Amino acid sequence: MSVLKKPFTAIAAAIALCATSLGALADEPRYNQVSLRAEVSQEVAHDLMHVTLYSEGQASDPARLAADTTKALNAAVEQARKVKGVTVSLGSRNSYPVYDDKGQKITAWRERAEVRLESADFAALSQLTADLLGQLKMGNMNFSIADATRARNEDALMKGAVDAFKARAQVLTDALGGKGYKLVSLNLNTSGAPQPMPVMRMAAMKADGYAGAPAQEIEAGTSQVVVSADGTIEVQMP
Repeated sequence: MSVLKKPFTAIAAAIALCATSLGALADEPRYNQVSLRAEVSQEVAHDLMHVTLYSEGQASDPARLAADTTKALNAAVEQARKVKGVTVSLGSRNSYPVYDDKGQKITAWRERAEVRLESADFAALSQLTADLLGQLKMGNMNFSIADATRARNEDALMKGAVDAFKARAQVLTDALGGKGYKLVSLNLNTSGAPQPMPVMRMAAMKADGYAGAPAQEIEAGTSQVVVSADGTIEVQMP
């Protein structure tokens, strides 16, 4: 008789365990996953000035033209190196033939070469630009945020982005009638776009018109630095 009771006892125990497991599962919180995004931004003043100047000429002798171009570049680089806080580098340089009206015979050669200047000292670079415009032509002038400045502002905005994400997550949880939420994933991204700047492009103006010209007044403008928080939360339902 005792032998016959053992299978029934084992089955009863299994049924009880199963019922207990189902009850435990029923008591576990239920979650719904939701993706959301929050971002914060700040206008940051440009603190780097970039100027591109160029030498351009035309001659029938390509060797003489190249020599004249090199001479103009060397003189500009030498002058720029004397100005403290200005970084100077050479940009693109190219030459190409000029053909006659029929497009068959080369009548001359044309060459263009760039000098690029960069500085955080706007006044110094503006004055240097004015001085060099007697020898070179203006290509363009623009402004940007230095890498260190951008990184510093992004770091300051990260906490704000996380706080904004948490606040939005709580609003969403309340809207869904949830009891709470847990964070599944979170990604922080940075970006920034320059705002329009009141800087005139002067490439078409003649260099001799700048002889003795005063330094230009500078309005560097700003860029918007943005830090966004993208993530997923699981909302605990009642």
